[in-house]
Amino acid sequence: MSDLPDGWVKKISKTHGKEYYYNAETQESTWEHPGPGTRPDKVRASHLLVKHVGSRRPSSWKEAKITRSREEALEILDGFIEQIEGGASFAELARVNSDCSSAKNGGDLGFFGKGQMQKAFEEATFALQVDEMSGPVSTDSGVHIILRTG
Repeated sequence: MSDLPDGWVKKISKTHGKEYYYNAETQESTWEHPGPGTRPDKVRASHLLVKHVGSRRPSSWKEAKITRSREEALEILDGFIEQIEGGASFAELARVNSDCSSAKNGGDLGFFGKGQMQKAFEEATFALQVDEMSGPVSTDSGVHIILRTG
């Protein structure tokens, strides 16, 4: 049984002749063992975004012009949180309801590091444990729920 996290394999560098670790899913490689807690520099997350009239771009793939208030967006988001806590699929709700183009991937944003997302989104995501979901998070894009997946 391997002591490596899922997706990681040990290889030998043809150039250097020493061991390294490779993740085929993320196409990352590292000389350091990718054990638990060794990647605080990157996280993977999915999100469900509900835009409102105050969003920096109040339109989406679903609606050409979004007119709901921030309070209405938060109410909608609270309803999604209740559904997820009741057993609904985060990915499926995001696929159908998110105002972000990541909806087509079930809300999956892939891996990202610090400085790549809006500050509030980044801080909320890095504060979560893997498989933990946030409450509502407000950014210039709208209001989100975030599921840390890696």
